[in-house]
Parts: sequence; structure tokens; C-alpha cells
Amino acid sequence: MTETTLSPADRTALAKDWFEDLRTRICGEFEAIEREAGSDAAFVFTPWEREEEGNPDPGGGVQGLMKGKVFEKVGVNVSTVRGNFSPEFAASVNGASADNPGFSATGISLVAHMANPHVPAVHMNTRFLTTGKAWFGGGADLNPPIPYDEDTAEFHACFRATCSRHNPTYYDRFKKWADDYFYIPHRQCHRGVGGIFYDHMEVAEEGAFDRNFSFTRDVGETFLDIYPRLVRRRMNAEFTDADKLQQLEWRGRYAEFNLVYDRGTLFGLKTGGNIDAILMSLPPEAVWT
Repeated sequence: MTETTLSPADRTALAKDWFEDLRTRICGEFEAIEREAGSDAAFVFTPWEREEEGNPDPGGGVQGLMKGKVFEKVGVNVSTVRGNFSPEFAASVNGASADNPGFSATGISLVAHMANPHVPAVHMNTRFLTTGKAWFGGGADLNPPIPYDEDTAEFHACFRATCSRHNPTYYDRFKKWADDYFYIPHRQCHRGVGGIFYDHMEVAEEGAFDRNFSFTRDVGETFLDIYPRLVRRRMNAEFTDADKLQQLEWRGRYAEFNLVYDRGTLFGLKTGGNIDAILMSLPPEAVWT
């Protein structure tokens, strides 16, 4: 089967299979880190089904959640849903409209909040959506309560190299997109130290599906390569009560962004997603002083 003979459902199925495989490997690596720390923590996987009136096959997903010694709370979710947007929400989605509100979407979403404030929290998401158009989107960004220049530089260097293998313009474009997107206007600060963010990589042109799917897979592989290295580098560092307070205050900023500005949160809520899976991005504990 070639790209030109793939139906929209075939493309969604290919992306779904990849996201599920990536989920399995990420969860295995995170559990291995817990074992290295002397913990037997493991992911609990909870399937859920979406409901939509008049839709016999609305899809659903699996929420993966682990609370351990190193990963205070980490969620790795995969969902595949299909149906119709509400007319008012359809107007805000690429390729959708009140007259053409149908959609399908599959993706992986990950947020990790760490026990040790010296270990950076992280977000990663990649997805494939089909409306009147079809496209890939996603990215990864690092969110350290206590930033280390070494970690920030290495995280960005890995994604710069990945982007450069596909297009020499990608890194500068997608880094700026992340910087602009992960900004908290009412706090006048960024959510973290950035990364990459991309969206609307459409697949209508010949070869575009294979090309953009390849890039999206490389984003996932890059995350799986770099983030566990950063965790292992910092997870045994000693920390003070002041360090922990700094982490908890920073988590408050993270929660504010995700509840007020994050498009993924809004998409999940507007399309009847699982509330627990949508809000797994929120930290287990935060303070506002």
C-alpha cells in the first residue's frame, strides 16, 4: 500500500499504531528509571470510551498514569476519536466549519512532574488530525523549576539536530512557535525554557504524509532519547526546602497556563474527551503565595 492509496482512515490507523508503540517504549523507560531508584512503581492503564449522541463509533483512548519515587506524577495518554465539532468550535479548527464539522484525531500526550525539583518537568505531544484538511502537529518543551543551562542547551541541541535533518528552517521556526505559545501573558513569563512546537503540517500534497509523519516520528524518538538522560542526571541531587517551594510555586504557573491558555486542554474538553485524561497535565501539588 502506497501513500497515494491510503484512505483517511488508513492514515489515522498508521499514526495511531505509532503513537501506541511510542507510548509503550516511553513507559518502559520511565519504569526502568524507577527501578534504578529502588521503586517498584508502574503505570496503571485505564481505557475510556468517548460518547457522542448519534455517533456509533466515537472512539476513546487509554490513560496511563504512574506515581513513583522519581516521577511524582507522569501521564502518558493515547486517544483516537472521531465525530463532529460543535458549530461554534468548528469555526476555530483548521479545515472545519459549521457546514463541515466532522473530524478524526489521534495522538499521544505526555506530562511528567518530578519529585526532585532539580529534575525538569516536561511536556510532549504529537498528533494527526483530519477535518476538511489533514495534518500533523506536536512538539516537546522542557519545564525546569530550577533551570540548568547544560540541560537546556542539550535539550535544544537534540531537537535542533532532528529538525535540521528534515528542513533547515524547522528549528528556528518551531522554537519561536514554542516560545510564543508557551507564554503566560498575565504573568509576563514563559512556562519553561522552551523546545519546539509545530502545527498544521498538512498532507494534501504528494509525499507530504510520509514526509511529515517521518518528522513527527523523529520528534517522538528525540524525546525518548534526551529526556531520560536529563532525568538520570539530576534525580539523585540533594535539594532544600527552598528548592521544593520554588518547584511548587512554578507548578502554579504551569497549572495556570494549562487551564487558561492551552489549546490541547480546550480541544479535549470541547470534543467530549475523558476529563481525568485531559487534566492529567496538572501537577499533583502546587502553591500560590
